[in-house]
Amino acid sequence: MLLVFEMKTFVKIYGKFTLNEIKRQFVYKGSFYLFIVCSMFASFTNFFLWKAIYSNSKRAIIGGLSQNEMIVYVFISYITSTVVMIDVSRYINNDVIKGNISMSLIKPINYRNTLIAKAFGNFIYHFFVPNIVIGIAIEIVKVFFLKINMISIKQLTLYLLSIFFSFLVYVLFDYILGIISFFTNYIFGLSLAKIAIISFFSGSLIPLSFFPKVIRLILEILPFSAMTYDPIMIYIGKYSNNYILYIYGKQIFWIVVLYGLGELIWNLAIKKMVILGG
Repeated sequence: MLLVFEMKTFVKIYGKFTLNEIKRQFVYKGSFYLFIVCSMFASFTNFFLWKAIYSNSKRAIIGGLSQNEMIVYVFISYITSTVVMIDVSRYINNDVIKGNISMSLIKPINYRNTLIAKAFGNFIYHFFVPNIVIGIAIEIVKVFFLKINMISIKQLTLYLLSIFFSFLVYVLFDYILGIISFFTNYIFGLSLAKIAIISFFSGSLIPLSFFPKVIRLILEILPFSAMTYDPIMIYIGKYSNNYILYIYGKQIFWIVVLYGLGELIWNLAIKKMVILGG
């Protein structure tokens, strides 16, 4: 009963931030659609690249994926990335630069929970607008053109649960990056490095199954694979039920670790905080 009460209190307090963020996204949807167009362009570039690779390969299956499965991988990678990778570091960095962080700290609410609630609003908006439509289009192409069976309700549910965990892993990781701005004031360079590292190590650009075994095993242990690669492989149907449970366990493990690490770095940052602009 106490847990239920605490959950209701949490939703009552922070749910407003989620709803406000969804409303804000609808007001400023132009910038998001521009992002969608650019991302889709990148996805189609990857599509033609992989198509050329498979066409010039003597093997029908590369890295455990057929050409048709790779096509699905490319576009599900796009959906997963745009839904999961919600930046909170820019919120923190803006608050530090403008001096708003001092006001946030004196409010009787948890700053990190506020950021997660805002990010969850973005998560919901990105999922429904327009990725759910793109997802349906992918399923139609799968069935009628690629001759791949439509995703089952069970498989879809497992994928959705996985991307929710992926969202938390990414947000908590990005939260730590944002806290670094307490020490450096600006994190533009780190943000660019983050994009490059995550794109490569998470499997967004190249499936981890393409890497040599030793490197792949190392990458699969790190939190990056839990952000994109694992949910995509669940969607494609490459993981057994038992292995999916292992993936959930890995994602939850990194959620706990990153949460604790974020708390530690936050406490250090507060002690050395320098407010700019206020």
